[in-house]
Amino acid sequence: MRHALALFLGTTLATASLGLAAHAADAAPAGNPVSASADSSIPPKGWKRPVNAMGQPDLSGYWSNATLTPLTRNRRISDKASLTPAEAKAFEKIWADALAESDTPTDPGESTENVQAKLTASKLVEIRPDFIAAGGDTGGYNTFWIDPGMHLVEINGQYRTSILTTDNGLPLPRRATAPTPRGTPYRDVYDSYENRSLGERCISGFGRNTGPPMLPNGYYNNNYQITQTPDAVVINVEMIHDARIVRLKGGHRTDGLRPTMGDSIGHYEGDTLVVETTNLPESQQFMNSWQNLKVTEWFTRLSPSKILYRFQLEDPALWEKPWGGEYTFNTLNGIVYEYACHEGNYALPGILAGAREKERQEAAAKTTAPPAASAAPAKGKPGAD
Repeated sequence: MRHALALFLGTTLATASLGLAAHAADAAPAGNPVSASADSSIPPKGWKRPVNAMGQPDLSGYWSNATLTPLTRNRRISDKASLTPAEAKAFEKIWADALAESDTPTDPGESTENVQAKLTASKLVEIRPDFIAAGGDTGGYNTFWIDPGMHLVEINGQYRTSILTTDNGLPLPRRATAPTPRGTPYRDVYDSYENRSLGERCISGFGRNTGPPMLPNGYYNNNYQITQTPDAVVINVEMIHDARIVRLKGGHRTDGLRPTMGDSIGHYEGDTLVVETTNLPESQQFMNSWQNLKVTEWFTRLSPSKILYRFQLEDPALWEKPWGGEYTFNTLNGIVYEYACHEGNYALPGILAGAREKERQEAAAKTTAPPAASAAPAKGKPGAD
């Protein structure tokens, strides 16, 4: 049901002119360019990038990467690479109203068909149809649980409509000679817990927020804690409590092992932490790239409240040239608490038990099916001897 609903919504929305950019333009108040403020990427006058006791650029603390800006440009919002402050403010108002609309109580006596019809017609679906796909089936989350942020990415006064900054906000196309992506057959994903995703098994975060590259997952648990030492930088990811370790001394490992989240080494270049990751495991591939994938990341403190995060992906066997993007981490008003996910989650044995039960029912249906009727002998023509 979830996949059918997502397909229906995607088809419906793709053929409709939603005019969100026009709504934003109509609602946009006369505004001034962004200036330095508590939540701006433009630092206040006289501010200097902090340095810790070890002489490193200070990136430590609690951060969030929640943002309304998607990885690729959502043309339901705008075809432009960036919006003016007035346009961005108007769109954020539309988003806040859409969230409030979808978060109203549902009448428990209302039919599923009526509820789905209202959701399909909501402003939230116009902007982010994937939210309905996530909440449209048993086990899905409604908007009460979603924390996708309330603001677009703002860098130097520009409000970005995509995180990607290459190829007009889209991933580079695959080479014609690129190897065919390998996938797990649909049936096999129900054979064993080992065939399920790492996120589903509570081993590593899902939605790419663990990285590399580290991307907003668009739903919830968007928080991080960065700790710096003389030998390493540790990025504690709220989702699935991953601790990503960036070694500051030594080169990449040469033993052929591919650790979870890859092999990350880093160094400081002026005010920026530069991280290079290789040796990613196949289970954490990004857009079908892993064996030859190299991810380079840059972390730079922009202001008291923001870190600029940039990333670049290289895979000569898959893409003709490097590509990537940028967005900001924002200070978190709080700390990162434990994400108590564990591989024994009751949903996992339920999925596998359901698959085994289906197999038993199919086998039983085959053994009890009546034998096919044999063909009747041909009758002779009337009067024939």
